[in-house]
Amino acid sequence: MPLSFYTGNVQNQPDVPARLLTPTREQQNHPSGYRPDPGLVDAVNVALLLGQPLLLTGEPGTGKTQLAHSIAWEFNYGCEVFETKSTSTARDLFYYYDMLGRFYAAQTGERGPQALDYITYNALGLAIIRSNPEERVRHLLPSGFEHDGAHRSVVLIDEIDKAPRDFPNDLLNEVEHLYFKIPELGNSRVSCLEGMQPVLLITSNSEKHLPEAFLRRCIFYHIPFPDEGRLKEIVMSRIGGYFGNAESLLLSDALSLFNTLRASNGLRKRPATAELIGWLISLCENGADAGQSLRRYRKVARACMSALVKSAEDQPVAQGILEDWMNHSA
Repeated sequence: MPLSFYTGNVQNQPDVPARLLTPTREQQNHPSGYRPDPGLVDAVNVALLLGQPLLLTGEPGTGKTQLAHSIAWEFNYGCEVFETKSTSTARDLFYYYDMLGRFYAAQTGERGPQALDYITYNALGLAIIRSNPEERVRHLLPSGFEHDGAHRSVVLIDEIDKAPRDFPNDLLNEVEHLYFKIPELGNSRVSCLEGMQPVLLITSNSEKHLPEAFLRRCIFYHIPFPDEGRLKEIVMSRIGGYFGNAESLLLSDALSLFNTLRASNGLRKRPATAELIGWLISLCENGADAGQSLRRYRKVARACMSALVKSAEDQPVAQGILEDWMNHSA
């Protein structure tokens, strides 16, 4: 059965369910396809050498978050992610204590109100717990916690600039010395085993300034947006099967239009690498041939712009840039 596309004008429902394209997002985002620039590789190695957190900035879509998974995959470490929120506190990075759940259980008698049963370890807490042999931390493990032996982890604190102002400063001591205390368990102290400290990455969208005391404890790198050569390399590593080789005429034209869109002052939000890849997949799955010029597929390119431009006010501007580019290229 051929692949089905939505038409909005179906007269008769098919007798059997339609066959849709199976998204390959997991394959596209696999860490083995990550391509860091040389400066980022150097920054990672400096952070590893000095045992300090690596603070990453860069516009959305430059690969800040994916770097953590790439490092974990290359070193065969675990990867723990903490997604910072506007309500995050320093304790949240280590564990969460369900106080209301314990109170409810104590009132209803559903189960014994043991404090350990209401603790959930979060990213850095998990990394510190798992840096220790099980016998050393067994008394701190909730029932059902799977401990597969002492190992190192990569910990990502994503978008730290979303957190309240005091959050980075509250982390200074714990991040430097890699321990935390659990008041609900008699103020038990959990420390990272020597030589098993996690690789700590922190991302920021530079939406607000971070404290100088925090910055002094970090290695810093700003990921630049890739130039055309690097974009080709990234595209080929992720979805190269659509193009065969980096000299594909369709790919070269698509990158030319993409860079024209990014250079425009009329767009409120410039498209990023992830949106470029989604757009390219949409073009190819809608029949664009890798060996042909993009201008042969004006209608397809227009129809797929929703993958590339993500705001209502930018859509008409982007469509105008597309038409101008097509006419100039013809």
